[in-house]
Amino acid sequence: MDLLNEVAHISGKSGLYKVLKPTRTGVIVETLDAAKQKSVVGGQTRISVLKDISLYLDDHQDSTLPLADLFLQIHAKFNGVLPIEAKKANDAELFSTLATVVPNYDTDRVFASDIKKILSWYLILVANTPELFPAAAKAEKAPKAEKAPVEKAEKKPAAKKAAK
Repeated sequence: MDLLNEVAHISGKSGLYKVLKPTRTGVIVETLDAAKQKSVVGGQTRISVLKDISLYLDDHQDSTLPLADLFLQIHAKFNGVLPIEAKKANDAELFSTLATVVPNYDTDRVFASDIKKILSWYLILVANTPELFPAAAKAEKAPKAEKAPVEKAEKKPAAKKAAK
């Protein structure tokens, strides 16, 4: 999940963005959706790269689970289809959904709004960057590999031209 180095959340904006390159005053970003709109984000704006975000665990004080690993666990459990609609789910549904994936998350430091963001980010990534999830990429390639090879008709050697 090295691609998460290029994916960021911009404070105050919805969705995820791909960081393209830095400028003198900020960075150029592109939306991770079908529109692929590019814009410049100023240096004062808070940008959080997904690679640097993690989920608090209950094991001990400094124990965390990187977001990349959490996305892989969510994908292994739900395979791109969540049992709830993250934006409309109530707090109990959000907490129980996360508990099915990570039973030892820290209930005191992880809030419903955090889970809502994580689940919505997961859906954005599954829809727009399926290469992040190797199991999905293998599943997409598998049906192509299962096709029976078409036998080619044997070619007859070309007739030699008569020498004049």
